Amino acid sequence: MSFTDMFFNALTLVGGLALFLYGMNVMGEGLTKVAGGRLERILERLTNNPIKAVLLGAGVTAVIQSSSATTVTVVGFVNSGIMKLGQAIGVIMGANIGTTVTSWLLSLTGIESGNFFVQLLKPTSFSPVLAIIGIILIMGAKQEKRRDIGAILLGFAVLMFGMETMSGAVKPLADVPEFTNILTMFSNPVLGLLAGAVLTAVIQSSSASVGILQALCATGSLHYSTALPIIMGQNIGTCVTALLSSVGASKNAKRAALVHLYFNVIGTVVFMAVFYLIHAFVDFSFLGTPANAAGIAVIHSCFNIGATLLLLPFAKGLEKLALLSVRQEDEETGDEFAKLDVRFLDTPALALEQCKKTANDMAYLTLENIGMVLGNLTDYDKGMPKKLKESEERIDRYEEKMTDYLRRLSARNLLEKDNQELNMLLYCIRDFERISDHACNIMKLEEKMVKSKKGWPKKTLAELSDYAREVHDIVRVTVSVFTRQDAQSARHVEEMEERIDKANKKIKKQNMKRLKKEKYSPEAGLFISELSINLERIADHCENIAISFLDNE
Repeated sequence: MSFTDMFFNALTLVGGLALFLYGMNVMGEGLTKVAGGRLERILERLTNNPIKAVLLGAGVTAVIQSSSATTVTVVGFVNSGIMKLGQAIGVIMGANIGTTVTSWLLSLTGIESGNFFVQLLKPTSFSPVLAIIGIILIMGAKQEKRRDIGAILLGFAVLMFGMETMSGAVKPLADVPEFTNILTMFSNPVLGLLAGAVLTAVIQSSSASVGILQALCATGSLHYSTALPIIMGQNIGTCVTALLSSVGASKNAKRAALVHLYFNVIGTVVFMAVFYLIHAFVDFSFLGTPANAAGIAVIHSCFNIGATLLLLPFAKGLEKLALLSVRQEDEETGDEFAKLDVRFLDTPALALEQCKKTANDMAYLTLENIGMVLGNLTDYDKGMPKKLKESEERIDRYEEKMTDYLRRLSARNLLEKDNQELNMLLYCIRDFERISDHACNIMKLEEKMVKSKKGWPKKTLAELSDYAREVHDIVRVTVSVFTRQDAQSARHVEEMEERIDKANKKIKKQNMKRLKKEKYSPEAGLFISELSINLERIADHCENIAISFLDNE
């Protein structure tokens, strides 16, 4: 083979790899969008049953076609405190099993038969049909879900086309002795393991590296003696993604990433030690035969299923090993914004779900502030202003952190309904922050009235207390509407706001009459007027939240 031929074959190989990776990315994104975060929410509600954890991990990974995505999501759950380290272990093991589905799909390229129906199973036969259906759905479908299904089909077709391109590019290498010598070199278990680990670590996808290995089968020069240690190394290399994801995360998140590494390293060491020890006494003749795509899929599956069966009973031991590796030096304080984990941004529906939970915490904190400050009207507590200021600072941080996170999320490829929810959240958290600001304004008025040593006029205080009670009620109902997504109560908020408007007008009218009759000082009249305005504006923000919710239905 001439240098020119080798150069253009190498170029075709790289192009095929690029198409393969792009197709996998498009298909993965489409599957994730169609799933709409439901798979991740299933993981989030995971029980402590280790077998169920393994099955769920395998199922989720098989659907979204990426063990790295599943593992990184699990690291995010552990970092956020949503999932315990012990629960994560089973999911991580299951993810390793689920990722083998890709290798089985890719093994279809090796089908050889003259039978028409068997030939239809070959990707070269059905991929063009999937591509045509996919592009029709993307360009013609009005429903977003159908367009996403189109992206899945087109992504799969591109992936398979990339696989065929790689196989075609390496086929001529079968006649190149130097290439065969290089492959033979990797039949050394240590070198093969290192090659597999490095390749997978670089492209950060075990599915892609297994696909490259399956493509090399087209040369006929790749023997099982070479393929086996490379597959073992690929399982270790895939841990790099989770390890990188855990940088800067909590100690438990680092431990989850290390569990993934330890599982694959221990499984590989045990598998290779037992396999080559037996091979020393019993000759495995198949090692000298050329590998095929289906054989690689079998080895990939057997290793991951075998490693899970071996190590699942010792899950507690893996947990202890991770705890020893990342020691607990100081007591870790929980981060109230841990749910806003950057790892979730790659799964927009899941990220939005975590935003809602964080916004719920903010809503309850706002209700607590309103309860504190309005209760202080009739029963003044000197320590309350300090508590309220600290709570207000927390709410400001909530608004700042969530706004930043939602803006970053808005740059992702969101479903239309998710985009609407995102905008609603942005409006609502702004309103909750403003309600808390008005609570601080009321607190300052209470402090001024106490300092004046005159106190609120008795008759007016009774009226203000009734007014404040109605305002507290509307905030309570609004928080319930927001956290429970209760449309019926949202309509009730609008009715309550109308009553509060009438009460506000009545207070203002009475205030003006009493000022004219000089029943209290102009200073007290000003405080009453300002208090009434702040209470009325709290109700306005509650109505805004209710309307935002109704508009988003």
